[in-house]
Amino acid sequence: MTRHIGIVGCSAEGAALCYRTICAEGAESLGSYAHPEVTLHTYSLARYMQCIERGDWQGVGELMISSAIKLARGGANFLICPDNTIHQALPYVEPRSPLPWLHIARVVATEASARGFKRVGLLGTRWLVESEVYPEKLAARGIRFARPNAAEREEINRIIMEELVHGVFKPEAVAYHQQVITRMKKEGCDAVVLGCTEIPLLMNDANSPLPTLDSTRLLAQAALRRAIDETAPQT
Repeated sequence: MTRHIGIVGCSAEGAALCYRTICAEGAESLGSYAHPEVTLHTYSLARYMQCIERGDWQGVGELMISSAIKLARGGANFLICPDNTIHQALPYVEPRSPLPWLHIARVVATEASARGFKRVGLLGTRWLVESEVYPEKLAARGIRFARPNAAEREEINRIIMEELVHGVFKPEAVAYHQQVITRMKKEGCDAVVLGCTEIPLLMNDANSPLPTLDSTRLLAQAALRRAIDETAPQT
């Protein structure tokens, strides 16, 4: 028996990648075609963006709690959210959540530590990179980090919100991310966190100047471990 994974989605592309990863990689542990039971619920991205753009993280949290309740009623045993940005609302969510959560930044920080990285670059929406979602989890592992500068934040945010969330992947966007990662490498970073769940659809170890920490797939893999082994740590 495996545990039932509940996915609280936000953007379609990120949620779909997380779901596909769970289903595809489940077979490696469970046998051909097999994966744990998975239920996904998501409100319209527009509803999330209305809250995010006015800095209403409690409003974001209310949407997440509503999804969590629906997933609990559907039989989920624990929850994940394949969206880095809205993890800013987890402090509002967890005390009222009907189910436990795996935290995406904690999962990534655990992997970074296991691979021996000392200083990582952080890519994502401007809301994410300006937040403490990753810094506090990285610091707990003794890992330093670097954020994109102001101009880079705005352009990466534009690429994410105007292109990636709509399934648009341009060579120019790859080149821009490579430019930012190269600068981070020169400043002493030894890896880069793909801290937007759509960036892994654009960037990977094959085209990145630094080793990548793919937040979407790492979260999906952590959820698989938790679903398959109840003794697995709740990273």
